[in-house]
Amino acid sequence: MYILKSTAFLSALALVAPTLSRADVADSAANGFTVKLAVTIRASPQDVYSRLVHHIGDWWDPAHTFSGDAHNLSIDDKPMGCFCEKLADGGGVRHMEVVNADPEKVLVLVGGLGPLQAMAVTGSLTIQLAPVRDDGTRVAVVYAVTGYSPAGMNALAEPVNTVLTQQFVRLKSFVESGKAAPK
Repeated sequence: MYILKSTAFLSALALVAPTLSRADVADSAANGFTVKLAVTIRASPQDVYSRLVHHIGDWWDPAHTFSGDAHNLSIDDKPMGCFCEKLADGGGVRHMEVVNADPEKVLVLVGGLGPLQAMAVTGSLTIQLAPVRDDGTRVAVVYAVTGYSPAGMNALAEPVNTVLTQQFVRLKSFVESGKAAPK
């Protein structure tokens, strides 16, 4: 099933690839890496920011949650706010902490996403929004991660790049079409 999902994702990515300005591992070393990507979304910065933050459950891939349900995710977009996930029986996960929120312009979060959370690593995820001609928004994402892994942090760079690219392709699709998975 994972192979089918990966194949479907790669097919969908090929369709929207022209709208990705850049999606790559900017640098990678034993002690950390930086992933950068940019996507242009046909919507205003106000709309993109609102959907990014207040509708995360509608576009985030549920396969990349602990609960299996992206609607359990929330982002409280204020300093010390939480990118959190509700779990059954009152449990929860704090994925990242908001350290900078300037609505419609920038959102900065710190922490380790997914499996990075249980490792001796931390990261800074910066999401910048800028208006572009034709009522669009350029979304630039930088995730800089540092820490220790016996295999070296560079082994994690490409998988993190793939997942983040997938998430922001889903955001673009959701904002533009109302559906997270691109057709």
